[in-house]
Amino acid sequence: MSDYNRSGVRSIPAGRADVAVDAGLRTFMLGVYNKLAAGLILSAALSWLTSHEPVINYLFKVTPDGRFAGYTVAGMIVSFAPLALVLFGAFSKVSPRSSGVIYWGVVSAIGASMGAILLVYTGASVASTFFATAAAFGGLSLVGYTTKKDLSGFGSFLIVGLIGLVIASLVNMFLHSSAMQFIISAIGVLIFAGLIAYDTQRLKMTYYQLGGDQAAMGVATNMGALNLYLDFINLFRFLLYFMGNRR
Repeated sequence: MSDYNRSGVRSIPAGRADVAVDAGLRTFMLGVYNKLAAGLILSAALSWLTSHEPVINYLFKVTPDGRFAGYTVAGMIVSFAPLALVLFGAFSKVSPRSSGVIYWGVVSAIGASMGAILLVYTGASVASTFFATAAAFGGLSLVGYTTKKDLSGFGSFLIVGLIGLVIASLVNMFLHSSAMQFIISAIGVLIFAGLIAYDTQRLKMTYYQLGGDQAAMGVATNMGALNLYLDFINLFRFLLYFMGNRR
């Protein structure tokens, strides 16, 4: 996201921002957080919808007592759709409109697939974990927004850790090791907690690099909200391993 300024306008260093620029930054960040909040609300609504009749039977295989037993073909397509959309956004030149389509597409697909969570865990534990995640997200994002320390080196370390986490998760899909899953979940909490602070600071610094380019601002708002949304959802999922009560 650091190269959104394609207009040639000189970037504004963060350390020399005046009051007007800071006001613009607050407006920009508020737009990102509002979009993030709307995305989380939509995901919650879709997860509730897909965990109830008659939609549930299109996406999930369910035991007679209402527990999750796997995905249907349609459910698998919906589950992998976010990855396809994220890869499309990463390897193509996106406009404000297309980046918005990517954001809402990812949010909708993840929300629909998360109906499975409500079939595995009790509603009360899902709700308590969600609010714990929201509280942690707020604190960590505030740290990323206010700290004067450059987190870019820390972010590179986290990205490497994230790659290792994905590989370990894929391996454990075949091993089904509860001990390994415990370690993966613990490391996942730490990685995504760090990424929330890192992505917030990166988004803040991206604003200064936009140089007043409104089209780039639109893309940055959508993609910034997407990064923070994915951080939130992944932190929630890993915390659910520790805080969730199974049905």
